[in-house]
Amino acid sequence: MSGDDNIFARLSPRTRTLAGMVLALSNLMVVLDLTIANVSVPHIAGNLGISADQGTWIITSYAVSEAICVPLTGWLAMRFGAVRMFTLSMIGFGLFSLLCGLSMTLGMLVVCRIGQGLCGGPIMPMSQTLLLRIFPPEARGRAMGLWAMTTLVGPALGPIVGGYISDNWSWHWIFFINLPIAALCIFAALALLRPVETHMVRVPIDKVGLFLLIFWIGCLQIMLDIGRDHDWFADPLIVTLGLLAIIGFVAFVIWELTEEHPVVDLRVFRHIGFSSGLFTMSLCYGAYFASIVVIPQWLQTSMGYTASWSGIVTAQTAMAALFTAPIAGFLLSRVDVRLMISGAVAWVGIMSLVRAHWTSDIDFGTMLIPQFLQGFALPFFFIPLTTLTLGSVLPRETASAAGLQNFVRTMAIAIATSLVLTEWGDSQRVARNAMANVLQPDQTQSVLSGVGLSSEQARQMISNLVEQEAIVIAVDHVFFLSAIILFVAALAVWIAPKPRASVDTSAAH
Repeated sequence: MSGDDNIFARLSPRTRTLAGMVLALSNLMVVLDLTIANVSVPHIAGNLGISADQGTWIITSYAVSEAICVPLTGWLAMRFGAVRMFTLSMIGFGLFSLLCGLSMTLGMLVVCRIGQGLCGGPIMPMSQTLLLRIFPPEARGRAMGLWAMTTLVGPALGPIVGGYISDNWSWHWIFFINLPIAALCIFAALALLRPVETHMVRVPIDKVGLFLLIFWIGCLQIMLDIGRDHDWFADPLIVTLGLLAIIGFVAFVIWELTEEHPVVDLRVFRHIGFSSGLFTMSLCYGAYFASIVVIPQWLQTSMGYTASWSGIVTAQTAMAALFTAPIAGFLLSRVDVRLMISGAVAWVGIMSLVRAHWTSDIDFGTMLIPQFLQGFALPFFFIPLTTLTLGSVLPRETASAAGLQNFVRTMAIAIATSLVLTEWGDSQRVARNAMANVLQPDQTQSVLSGVGLSSEQARQMISNLVEQEAIVIAVDHVFFLSAIILFVAALAVWIAPKPRASVDTSAAH
């Protein structure tokens, strides 16, 4: 941000309002794209002739590439200018959205999703930076409130919009709908934001650190994504990828701690409040996102739900969060944030335990209740955690800590997606084998044969019932593990000391 005193005078109130709405819209689009594909995975998998497990690469590839690009945002903004970088990112995001929609193979779709993530990564922090730049201090609260609402609304709209489009049009349109929004944001940025462009500064880039970051994350994510299909560490390829990820990570840590201009400033981990807060965040985001991934796939592949209805179930959590977000913001300076975070995370854990008792004959309304109730706690976790982590570092480290926080959050989502699908698949096999060992189908076959089914039809019906029950048992197992992780996170947050009273969260994104 430049030091020009008259920067706010360059834009009229009307221009500022329009620009603020455009920046909030751009943030909504990027957040929406993280969840819009979740409920569409079964449609995409069926259309491309791939398994549902392979279909989840569409989610993880976007999240990983976005996480890699986030640490570069500050350097890119200084090197090319904040407005110019925002505009270029929007152009790239729109282009890769078009290519995603035109994809006819999994390989092309994953590559284009990577491009989408690389271009989308800077949009979130850039939109926030520009909002702070165009509004004077006394108006920033309302502007950031609008921005924060899009961060909450995005995950709610994503499953609903994705489900409706997949059921009524085609999955290709979940990407095509980005095009008019991207075009509007590009032209609006060119027309409204040029007066607040930042100065370009030639700053060094940590090329070695960036290479090592991409290398170890790439090896880790590929290992997690293909491990299920390669019998994990029984396959030399998975072992090799695991070793390369470990070596790359160790080399990355050593290099970043000794580099003068690191791409990721790992030195902030010396603050126990930041470290424990980030540990809590990674556990919570991973456990929370597990349900966002598993529920739509279970409802569509086993329970006969359409993508639209599974999206409505998934979106209830974010819907409820909209009601309590203002309350969480009000209590932020009045209550110990550790108490807010711990209580909220424990509440989400209790709702996970409730969902761990779902059965194959559960009705729509029964599913909605814990989903909706869980959402009331989310703002009491998301909002105070930023205060806890950024309040634990030195003021000059706030920007680095905020970037690292966003990086870890996005990586937690990508890694959790891979791990939870692996655990879900393994639990299905265990449950199926356990039921097969104790099943006595002869009497059931006789009854089914008596109502006119052939022996083959009777066996197939019994097999389908076993499969359906094995899947729901595996879903319950995932929720039970999520609850344990959340309870651990609720305790871990108390490792952090109480943050200082005044915290600048403007660098958070």
